[in-house]
Amino acid sequence: MEESTRASAAYNTGEVPVLRRSGRIMCVRAPAEAEIYAPEFPPRLEWLNVAFLRMNTLLGRGAVLVEFWDFARVNSLRTLPYLRAWHERYADVGLRVIGIHSPGYSFGRDRALVERAVERLDVRYPVVLDPDLEVWRLYGNMGWPGRYLFDRTGKLALFHYGEGEYLDTELAIQECVGEEMEPLSPVRPEDAPGALLEPQTADIVLPAERDRLELVRDWASGDDWIEAADAGAAASFRYRAGAAYAVLSGGGVEPGLYETEGTVEAESPGLRLHGVQFTPLPPAPDGSPSAA
Repeated sequence: MEESTRASAAYNTGEVPVLRRSGRIMCVRAPAEAEIYAPEFPPRLEWLNVAFLRMNTLLGRGAVLVEFWDFARVNSLRTLPYLRAWHERYADVGLRVIGIHSPGYSFGRDRALVERAVERLDVRYPVVLDPDLEVWRLYGNMGWPGRYLFDRTGKLALFHYGEGEYLDTELAIQECVGEEMEPLSPVRPEDAPGALLEPQTADIVLPAERDRLELVRDWASGDDWIEAADAGAAASFRYRAGAAYAVLSGGGVEPGLYETEGTVEAESPGLRLHGVQFTPLPPAPDGSPSAA
């Protein structure tokens, strides 16, 4: 088995470093003396669920939680229950949740696709479209999801890359908005504080890692995909993880994530496989890693 220790860069142009501690991605409270403030959103970006927002008009009115996400990243989707709940719980006491949709695959630059995903996923807070990764670069973001919490003055209070650390994030939100309530219960066993997770298979990045696939029939390589030449073409892989998700587009399918048990088969020519992503194995009941 191998540990997934990376997130692929936008359109697979290189590696994106991530911060880890004991196999988990770090959640960091900004030091009290740190003077790191929320950058302003670049002009002319498109927004969903709101006409537009400006950070300078939000400062002094409440805390701001910025989340970099992608509807075609399973790690982003697994954080959505918490983001939706925090929006519902804390909006009335001053929290503004803002999603930054920074696509990791070429099809994610299509506004209509993102709009449909936002509606399908019941995302009701504002989402800014970042198709050229302008906001991503402004923040120096390093992965999906990337979470940044700013207090009422606009100063960075917490940042985190990846899944997890939901309890610490919610406690930091409560500190920023001056509200105390019982934090959310973990959605999944692996979300619980202190849960020990096993190493899992690394995500498959295409076309660079097509040699990790067992391919049947012809598959042509493209910018960030391999494409089936005809119906019946298949791609198989082995993995150790909680679940596997193929990133698909073309061939008559709605672009996005599709759960698979290890084989993707094209029902028509033109199906594009952009990559494969994996979720963690649930911890054993006693909190230790699952038995091998």
